[in-house]
Amino acid sequence: MGNLCAGHCSDSMPFLSAQDMGQAAKSARTIVISGVPDGVLNNDVMSDILVIHFQKAKNNGGDVEEVKYPTREKGVAYITFEDQEVVESVLQKNEHRLEDRRLPRYYPLKVTPYCENVFSSVTAVLDMSVFKDKFVLEDLIQELKKKSTALSFGSLQSNGHISVQGSFPTIKWLRDFLLLKAKSLSEDKNEASKSHQRPKKRLSKRRLTGEMNNFVHDTEGEKQVVVLDTDIYHYMKCFFAKELLTNTDVVISDITDGDITTLHLQKGRNRPDTGQVLRVKEKIENQSIKLHNSLRKERINFEKCTRDKKKYRLMYESVKSHYPDVLVIPYDTHIDVIGSSSAVFKFTQEVNKKIQSLFQNR
Repeated sequence: MGNLCAGHCSDSMPFLSAQDMGQAAKSARTIVISGVPDGVLNNDVMSDILVIHFQKAKNNGGDVEEVKYPTREKGVAYITFEDQEVVESVLQKNEHRLEDRRLPRYYPLKVTPYCENVFSSVTAVLDMSVFKDKFVLEDLIQELKKKSTALSFGSLQSNGHISVQGSFPTIKWLRDFLLLKAKSLSEDKNEASKSHQRPKKRLSKRRLTGEMNNFVHDTEGEKQVVVLDTDIYHYMKCFFAKELLTNTDVVISDITDGDITTLHLQKGRNRPDTGQVLRVKEKIENQSIKLHNSLRKERINFEKCTRDKKKYRLMYESVKSHYPDVLVIPYDTHIDVIGSSSAVFKFTQEVNKKIQSLFQNR
């Protein structure tokens, strides 16, 4: 996660509101359906067909609370179930085929869990050792668990490190809070050294409430920090770099720590006007929010066969030429595909067909 003591901050912490928690609960009961036949039937009729499909027991379905169709993306619908367990059951079904007497044929559907962000989960490692002189670390972590039920905490290590898993915004919120808290403790250090050594405080004696301020800035707005999901950053860097930095003299450096990338923004040599760095930061943050709400990620696994690596690469590159807005990140055993729901669905369909054809022709 990096050094928690960086930045200017205050002793405050934001909590999830009841509305936010309600939305999070609804999101957990929602799935995204890609591949819905567009323009074949009236939208209301198609919505009814989707509800019928996902209520059937043979499709591992259950009672539907809400259906959203059409949406901003062509061929994409959202289904919210009354019971979260139905989501897990529906996702376990290997193949969903939309069939109805009103349809000219059956249509394969891609079903994925809904999330407010491009990725349902990221993992970060927190260094909690900076708090050991002020708090009982176990108490601090227990309080964080109560306030952040959407996060999953690993075991606290002897060096004060702990792994945390959850949605990117929630991880970012936790990171920001810890930066604030660490800075506050650092500012209290001199005062504490003038008095007798204080015992460790139980967390209940130090309430963590209020609103969070920006955790890194300077008085002239010459330095700023932005924390992004790493894959969102890659997508933004690939498709929006010119748009975000045109006619600016702002220097950006990045530090990637697994699923999270931290950008450091500062004035360039030509010393831009006061506030330009802050404006660039705001543009990056606004673009990041838009991408979190519109992008999805799919992983295509390859067979562990080194002799076919070149064939795989040529395969997905040939498909990629037809999808200019899709970002493909290659690895040795798989590729990550990032883009709109409809584009990612079609891209993965084409690549998988080519992979099947490759094995059939062996």
